[in-house]
Amino acid sequence: MRWSLTELYPSFDSEEFQGDLTKLKKAIDEFNSWCDEKLNIPEDARIRLEEYIKYSQDITSLLTKLITFASLTSSVDANDEEALKYLDQLSVLGSKLTKPQVALQKFIKRLDDLNELIPTSKLLYEHEFYLKEIKKNSKYMLSEEEEVLIAKLRNTGSRAWANLQNKLVSNLLVDVEIDGEKKSLPLPVVRNMAYHKDQGVRKAAYEAELKSYEKIEDSSAAALNGIKGEVLTVTELRGYSPLEEVLIQSRMDKKALDAMFTAIKEYLPVFHKYYRQKARILGHREGLPFYDLFAPVGDVDIKFTYEEAQDFIVDNFRTFSVKLADFAQTAFDNNWLDVEPRKGKSGGAFCSNIHPIGESRIMANFEGSFSNVITLAHELGHAYHGSTLMDESILNSRYPMPIAETASIFCETIVVNAQLEKSTDQEKLSILESSISDAGQVIVDIYSRYLFESRLFEIRRDHSLSVDELKNLMLEAQKEAYGDGLDHEYLHPYMWINKSHYYSAGRNFYNFPYAFGLLFAKGIYAEYLKRGKDFVAEYDRLLNATGKKNIKDVAAMVGIDVNDPDFFRQSLSLIEKDIEDFIKLSVK
Repeated sequence: MRWSLTELYPSFDSEEFQGDLTKLKKAIDEFNSWCDEKLNIPEDARIRLEEYIKYSQDITSLLTKLITFASLTSSVDANDEEALKYLDQLSVLGSKLTKPQVALQKFIKRLDDLNELIPTSKLLYEHEFYLKEIKKNSKYMLSEEEEVLIAKLRNTGSRAWANLQNKLVSNLLVDVEIDGEKKSLPLPVVRNMAYHKDQGVRKAAYEAELKSYEKIEDSSAAALNGIKGEVLTVTELRGYSPLEEVLIQSRMDKKALDAMFTAIKEYLPVFHKYYRQKARILGHREGLPFYDLFAPVGDVDIKFTYEEAQDFIVDNFRTFSVKLADFAQTAFDNNWLDVEPRKGKSGGAFCSNIHPIGESRIMANFEGSFSNVITLAHELGHAYHGSTLMDESILNSRYPMPIAETASIFCETIVVNAQLEKSTDQEKLSILESSISDAGQVIVDIYSRYLFESRLFEIRRDHSLSVDELKNLMLEAQKEAYGDGLDHEYLHPYMWINKSHYYSAGRNFYNFPYAFGLLFAKGIYAEYLKRGKDFVAEYDRLLNATGKKNIKDVAAMVGIDVNDPDFFRQSLSLIEKDIEDFIKLSVK
């Protein structure tokens, strides 16, 4: 139940790790010197671009191996000081790549014949999308001096604010009374009580959580205003809005975003219907109070051993694709997963695709629930997606956030549907409710966060927002998104403190990509249901193309138009069917 990292390095003090660290430092210095000397020369552009790509491939591979080893080590042992030391050191080394990246943008910006150059070189042709994206986005580039200055100032600006906010939230103790006993508990512990079986515990935790935010609301507001102010200043200098920046990074058109939200707004009443039904089940008359949003429904406890979970996943993956099933079996057999909960290990789950060694590593905390099985399937989907890109150049292996969830949600859909087929009505009720609740977070709550952040940026252009303004903005967004599905007396005015994404200058609107990802994956699954086994090879080709195509072109490979609201309506109709099934089962 623990992963093997020896395929990366035996240890931090091993010859292999220390040798690669020395090699990386030397390569970065050489790269910077080469850029200073060679990327100022307009002649021999093809040779210069080829040399840049080779440098970048080698350095990216080295840095990826080193930083992944440190990051994975730290994720399962937060007290490993060596891992933390090398993470810091490697982050500083990584920041030295800003100058070469800016130099390349500047070089490509001056090239009028890039389209003619690319077909003359096998290496350039392989990286056609990579180079053309740099050319397209170079119009937003500032001078080299300004870019380096911004990178340095972020350390004392948005990153400093983000670090402060992280400390405030991480050290926040919540005073809560449970079963007559007063306790001071960490915020994550209290927030997890939202899933408790006892409604009294859920309500007490919710009220204590909201009360606790009063201790850090002023500091959090200052951090949020500082970060969003910096974002607006920098994006204005570049010539676009924060939303336009995210769409560019996402390789996504505004038309696709508008199409998705058109469909989502049409389907909000369907989710409201689910929330009202859940409220009735839990004994509420005025819609669902926020403290019962994640309340479990049904008294079903499906349990798996880790070995049973492996067999269940592999067997059901095989119903879709032998290749997918064999891949999952390889991951299990070769200790790519660390699933044992233990002290010092991070919570949650993630997948790290390690291109330089052609493998992935998955961290999870497996305790035997069906939810844990879904998580394993989800992360194995990410790993499978990564496997389709391992033979590509490392520069062609990065895919944007909105389609990052395609394979993961596809894989979890396979195992959820398999479990539903063999479950009793009570088990189906519980599984459906959990699945719909998750979808509601990604569709309805994400929409509320999108509304909040959009309005936050609008107002921040004029002035810094007060705590009351931020709270009111959040309440307005929740009312608009949840409608009469929630009891408006029990909303969450402090969600802007709780969600860490708001405090990252590099992750603005880190909300709509989740909604897009869910609906895109659902739509892909719907195509599979229509086409059957013939779709499997197309699916693999689609995943492989995500590193070197924009979203519209990736979707078009399987006949999907993401600029058409009907595509998103089709995906949402699958969730609507689950909601109708849930309501029927809940009134039996």
